[in-house]
Amino acid sequence: MRVAVRVAGDRIAEAGYEARGCGAAQAAGSAVVELVEGAPLLTAARVGADEISTALGGLTPGKRHAATLAADALHRALGAASVDARLDEGPRRTLVAMSGGVDSAVAAQLVRADGDEVVAVTLELWSDPANDGERSCCSPQAVTGARALAHAMGLPHLTLDLRERFRREVVDDFLREHAAGGTPNPCVRCNGFVRFDEMLALARRLGARRLATGHYAHIVRDAEGPLLAPAADAGKDQTYMLARLEPAALERLHFPLAARTKLEVRAAAREAGLPVADRAESQDLCFLAGVGKRGFLLRHGERARTGAAGGLRPRGEIVSVSGAVVGHHEGQEGYTVGQRRGLRVAAPEPLYVLAKDAEANRLTVGPREALASSTVALRDAVLHRDGARVDRVKLRYRSAPVPCRLDGAPLRGSHARASLTLAQPTDAAAPGQTACLMAGDRVVGCATIGGDDRAPLS
Repeated sequence: MRVAVRVAGDRIAEAGYEARGCGAAQAAGSAVVELVEGAPLLTAARVGADEISTALGGLTPGKRHAATLAADALHRALGAASVDARLDEGPRRTLVAMSGGVDSAVAAQLVRADGDEVVAVTLELWSDPANDGERSCCSPQAVTGARALAHAMGLPHLTLDLRERFRREVVDDFLREHAAGGTPNPCVRCNGFVRFDEMLALARRLGARRLATGHYAHIVRDAEGPLLAPAADAGKDQTYMLARLEPAALERLHFPLAARTKLEVRAAAREAGLPVADRAESQDLCFLAGVGKRGFLLRHGERARTGAAGGLRPRGEIVSVSGAVVGHHEGQEGYTVGQRRGLRVAAPEPLYVLAKDAEANRLTVGPREALASSTVALRDAVLHRDGARVDRVKLRYRSAPVPCRLDGAPLRGSHARASLTLAQPTDAAAPGQTACLMAGDRVVGCATIGGDDRAPLS
């Protein structure tokens, strides 16, 4: 089934459908057109399988699939047509990002409890039959679940299909970085270059004054404007993953969970009767769910080097710091600097990956103390405040900030190259990871670790 709509201003100006199959499918398509044509966009965004079934007098369980197909087709059409939406600004209208999990559901509940008119949005970022869609936050299954949850909460829901942009901006970068010997943070890149840009643009079109999400982070202000600061729940703090957000974006963002712990969020969900109160959290990157990094690189990794799909590099050498060959590996892309497990090299002491030579497909290993370094090269640095204010850095998502200085004290803005001097030697940071630059507990910039260039993806 296919549904098409044309949005003009705040309404569905036209709607149509094509359906092949049983009579119930034809009837469901016709019902969708009657329900939404001429209706306000946000009214149409509340239409789901239940409304379609009701419009047909109630479908039997054996015919219910027709209403589900029609609802899915309608919401795909609404998302595509939302680029033409122009709603008058609602002073208490908030767009809330909903993934179908407990954090975003409670964020929506809290915003609504404050008296705001809530509109929900979910992003479809990746679709691959090889993935486990139930474990991915941005799969077609996740979109369907988030929409059902939003409708159950009485909220209009829109879906943005960003699969092509996500592949170009995030997945291709992930492949390119691994092929070049790096270990990227795709979530940081997605938040900084895809997810928030698109949702804030939708918020403007819908007349929403702000965008709320279920992230754990505070937004604070100094004399120059807004900055990120850690959430109350240190174990859930996500400022590192949000470090690429620009202050202009922070001006229009709201994080309702900033002052709450995860336990408090689950308790609030139970109190509100939300069905996701005890839902387990997704632990995988959305495009790795069910396949893992190695499995994903086996299918897609060769494209980063040759333009053809599939394959890690062949076996390569593992060498000691003296250059002696001590073992072999199954492709350097599967390893990261600082890794100990999985080397399968017999030695009297634990060995760690000290460096990766992508061109030679070679790993250098050695004792942990050899990882320590007092300097970190940076590239693609963005400073929201002058570099003289940087006094600590987070080099990994779950690591504690390390005291440092940003060499040369560069001014605020973008810098192709920069370097950090750490107050004490620290285990080597993996090239490709994000350096979250801080002044006290506030995020004042970010950069990518490693000063070498990355060639464009073939």
